[in-house]
Amino acid sequence: MDKHYSIDAHFQKQQELLKMEYDHEKMAFEQRSKLTEIAWKVKHGVCWFPLTVGRSYYNAVNQFCVDVFRNGGAVINPDQPVENSEFEYGKPVAFFTQSGLGEAKPTGVTGTVSFVEDNRMVVVLSREADINVLKTSEMLGVQLYFDETTYQLMFSALRAVQSAKGDRTSFLRDLLLSKQTAEYRPLTPMKFPWLNESQEKAVNKVLCAREVAIVHGPPGTGKTTTLVEAICETLNRENQILVCAQSNMAVDWICEQLSDRGVSVLRIGNPSRVTDKMLGFTYERRFESHPLYSDLWSVRQAIRNLHGQARNNGNRREIRSKIASLRDRATNLELTIRHDLFDQCRIVASTLTGAAHRLLEGIRFQSLFIDEAAQALEAACWIAIQKADRVIFAGDHCQLPPTIKNVEAANKGLAETLMEQVAVNKPECVSLLNLQYRMHETIVKFPSEWFYGGQLMTSPSVRHRNILEYDAPLVWLDTQGLGFEEEITNDQSGRYNEGEAIFIIRQLEQYIEKLSVQRVKEERIDFGLISPYKSQVQRLRKKVRFSPLLKQVRSAITVNTIDGFQGQERDVILISLVRANDDGNIGFLRELRRMNVAITRAKMKLIIVGDSETLTRHAFYKKLYNHVLNEGKVLTFQQTDTENSNENNLENHE
Repeated sequence: MDKHYSIDAHFQKQQELLKMEYDHEKMAFEQRSKLTEIAWKVKHGVCWFPLTVGRSYYNAVNQFCVDVFRNGGAVINPDQPVENSEFEYGKPVAFFTQSGLGEAKPTGVTGTVSFVEDNRMVVVLSREADINVLKTSEMLGVQLYFDETTYQLMFSALRAVQSAKGDRTSFLRDLLLSKQTAEYRPLTPMKFPWLNESQEKAVNKVLCAREVAIVHGPPGTGKTTTLVEAICETLNRENQILVCAQSNMAVDWICEQLSDRGVSVLRIGNPSRVTDKMLGFTYERRFESHPLYSDLWSVRQAIRNLHGQARNNGNRREIRSKIASLRDRATNLELTIRHDLFDQCRIVASTLTGAAHRLLEGIRFQSLFIDEAAQALEAACWIAIQKADRVIFAGDHCQLPPTIKNVEAANKGLAETLMEQVAVNKPECVSLLNLQYRMHETIVKFPSEWFYGGQLMTSPSVRHRNILEYDAPLVWLDTQGLGFEEEITNDQSGRYNEGEAIFIIRQLEQYIEKLSVQRVKEERIDFGLISPYKSQVQRLRKKVRFSPLLKQVRSAITVNTIDGFQGQERDVILISLVRANDDGNIGFLRELRRMNVAITRAKMKLIIVGDSETLTRHAFYKKLYNHVLNEGKVLTFQQTDTENSNENNLENHE
């Protein structure tokens, strides 16, 4: 097949699939906005209501901002946390008021999220005059607005890369999407005594790669450690590196690790995890700290004052002349500060779409590192790749895939990431990290065999560690026959299993009683409650809060979805699988990469709770069940036993 035809066909398909996802998400958003009650939006984290408007001001880069607070800005009670908010840096929002009929009425005021912390959010307004609307509106709220910008950036990148000719971008495009062999420069292997053998080989492969390399890091194998080492060693050969990831949280994490190594990081875009340390990386914070910033602020203030005079003064020509002169001065100061900040940093970090930021226009990097590349859409990767001469992917395509709402688009190929394609086309580029430091060997054995060809080994330091003597590290609590049934929420948005939720909370209480609250606190033993379903997670959180015993160790217990646990680990993990029906229908439990994440979070003990009759009709769960039967412990329960052990506890958790 002609190469150019193949490239054109590939990018045409990518654009068609991305358009399907765009149309699907936009339609769903519009329907939800029109038909859904405000209370539902608030509960699901896509709306804040009611709002209190705080101060308005210009930020460091001269954007007009306003502080808004939900629930009157009340401090969040750690024992009664708010539901997860979908608001984060860069997302567009629209303000509304609630009419007497309870309907949301648009105010016409839109903006972009700049900062979120607990109940406070900073929004960059589209127009300064909009502040008057907000301050005079009653029953004010803010909701997420459909994000056209991210999609437009991805469409633009696909078109630009497809049409590229005779440059480095076109060369990388043709190489990455074909079976053409990648080149490696000769280099005497370096020794890193603090790394294991597979990590050391991965770093050396990154250093040798002329165009592309992949660091494949299964759970607990030290992918971040390896990636940071590769970046730091690359900095001994290059002046500046671009580091990207799909999410703000992933970018923040790698920034923090690099900063701890003494590397100067410039973060484009505000971090999502709000701490003074993370904010210290941002362009805005460093801009404010520059010695020339006070001069720039004074010039901007003078310009604003002159605009005020112009509205009340007949001699506007002279004022306009002064404004033009001051603007030139402000522009020169801004450019001087910008050049200084970029000259002083060794790492420029952003999300993949953030690489299209105006601050990075015209800047080219020799190396681009993409962390969590297995969770990134191909189109998003091309945004950043256009700015680099070579690319290093890091991630694990056996864990969470990209988040795609349109199932048809995902099945037709949108879910296949660029990292996966390169791994298939160029297996010689892949460095598999094969020594894991997280899990007891009984826990890791099954995911190693199913997902990684049995190649994962366990470090002697964690191979046999446990919490209690003679305690099985791997347990399946079989709820078959207990009468627990899955249910669908009233709004049809999710599934839950009330009986299983009560049951799993009781099992956690019994285990903590066996350990003792004092030991949990002294040894800082931590626990994770995981479910694939948000509705089940909400019920588990509520029951944890209402348990007198669990309240004593609340800080040691995390309850979240599988996606929310990506990249995390706990000493003890309990998984609530929810599904229990006569048809053997397991829904998106068929997404096995998601289950790989769930079963690889535990360090010393993994407890799976589920109905074996429903689940084991699928080959994966049947093999997992048999593995637990052979290597761990499967516990079954009689209906009467469960009633006796949980009946008295039922009221306590309602």
